Amino acid sequence: MENKYTMWIAKPIYESLPYLYLLAGAASLSASMYVNNWYWPTISFVTGLFCLVAGLVVLLKRRDYRVTERRSGQ
Repeated sequence: MENKYTMWIAKPIYESLPYLYLLAGAASLSASMYVNNWYWPTISFVTGLFCLVAGLVVLLKRRDYRVTERRSGQ
């Protein structure tokens, strides 16, 4: 079966991106508890929440795609 998509970045980096999103989200959420300057707690909280949601969405989308591809390949 031919792959119809071209990889633009290296596979190890591509596979680790959702985990990096989750790590960045967790770091940003924890930073929002310790920063008390201007609007940075709110900015850190929103950024952390966005990164966590993005990481979870990417992980779940990849899992669903791989399960669907595995079923159609059988």
